[in-house]
Amino acid sequence: MSDIERLNPAARYADATIFKGLVQAVEVPASEEGDIRSQTAEMLALLESTLEAAGSDKGRLLMATLYLIDMADYAGMNEVWEAWLPAGCAPARACVQVAALARPGWRVEIAVMAAQGV
Repeated sequence: MSDIERLNPAARYADATIFKGLVQAVEVPASEEGDIRSQTAEMLALLESTLEAAGSDKGRLLMATLYLIDMADYAGMNEVWEAWLPAGCAPARACVQVAALARPGWRVEIAVMAAQGV
């Protein structure tokens, strides 16, 4: 039996993986519609639910990598990100521009690592 826990595993991915108290997850917007602010808010709401299901929360984020298809969206994404994140709990973070994401309408994607223990 594996000591790696997988939340809602499918053939291609799991919502999150948990190993030795570390949670790794990736989220995308719920829809392909909307501007960067609405897509970021949708994505972060999904991420919050995933972290909760994994025994963590947004205040326990250790690392975040954000992928944007257009760096012109950087300020709008940051506006939503900063409002969502608890004060004093900013993780290490990278933000990179990519040529495309898996769905044509997605403007943002996030990969995170968090500590369990809420």
